[in-house]
Order: sequence, then C-alpha cells, then structure tokens
Amino acid sequence: MEQLKSDWRQADLGEADRAMLEYVEKLTLRPWDMVEVDVVALREAGYSDAAILDINQVSAYYAYVNRLADGLGVELEPFWDSAD
Repeated sequence: MEQLKSDWRQADLGEADRAMLEYVEKLTLRPWDMVEVDVVALREAGYSDAAILDINQVSAYYAYVNRLADGLGVELEPFWDSAD
C-alpha cells in the first residue's frame, strides 16, 4: 500500500491495474487530452465496457467532490489528520 501512496509506477502491479491507473491519472490531471486510444488500452488490458464506465465514473466523481469541497473551503474532519 505504501508503494501506491508514494509512487504507483514503482508498485508491484499487474498489467490491468497499471492500465487503469494510467487512465485515471490522465483523466484526473489532463482530461482535455483523453482520446479513444485511452479506452482501447483498458479494453486491451481486459476491462469490459461496464468496468471502464465504472472506472471513469468513480474517478470523475471523486474529482468532482474534491473540487466542490476545495472550492467551498470545506475542511476535513480531525480524524483525517491521523489517517496516514
């Protein structure tokens, strides 16, 4: 788990997990660069269209909720300070 928190690219992951994380990272950091090839890479890694939709929706929803909270100045509950 620590590998994922510090640098997922260095973690011991399978091809499907790496493809998913590459997709999610790009969707999160550079959504304007998303192209059909990004979805094709997930299919080639073994994900069904339903699974790809799930990956997309969870990633997009997480980004959306965080932007809402950040934009409104919502502060985390105190227990998150010790969550590491």
